[in-house]
Amino acid sequence: MNVLERLMCEYPALQVCREGIEDAFDQLKRCYSNGGKVLICGNGGSASDSEHIVGELMKGFLLKRKIKEGDIAKIKALFPEDCEYLSNHLQGALPAISLVSQSSISSAFINDVAADMVFAQQVYGYANQGDVLIGLSTSGNSKNVVNAIKTAKAFGLKTIGMTGEGGGLMKELCDVLIAVPAMETYKIQEYHLPVYHALCAMIEYEFFE
Repeated sequence: MNVLERLMCEYPALQVCREGIEDAFDQLKRCYSNGGKVLICGNGGSASDSEHIVGELMKGFLLKRKIKEGDIAKIKALFPEDCEYLSNHLQGALPAISLVSQSSISSAFINDVAADMVFAQQVYGYANQGDVLIGLSTSGNSKNVVNAIKTAKAFGLKTIGMTGEGGGLMKELCDVLIAVPAMETYKIQEYHLPVYHALCAMIEYEFFE
């Protein structure tokens, strides 16, 4: 049984999100196949989820991710005595940045400019066309996440939204929406966890199996 089928069996209520999950996987696959990266943002519990997703993408999640032979050769050319240790302790990475964890730029921008534009500023600074932005908002209406999505779309990024039932403003903005079937914040977040775990597993198997 593959990852998506297992998710559907364990959480049958998420069947309504199946198409969105599949579309999100396709966007992430395209992004990483073309050398792109993923930016992620959210508030409160969704901020923690943003960090969590980065942790699953940037290192081994379910698989051991050996680095490429060509990368080992680059290390060996400069540091032959340390090559074995370095190459054995590096893991294949799927580039991802959590926008919530950068306290200096965040606090400065919130104080000096506008709190609801802090994620948008980071998107503007970091993003390249073909990258993906994942925005998490249980309501789908968080202003700083919505503004980040608008900025991302203006500069050629694909956008994936994770929300609760209905989708809020993000329903009309995101290229892909995963609106889990719950209305209460904590229940939405409880559904978001297995969804993004499944996505991280699916994309890991795609590039490292």
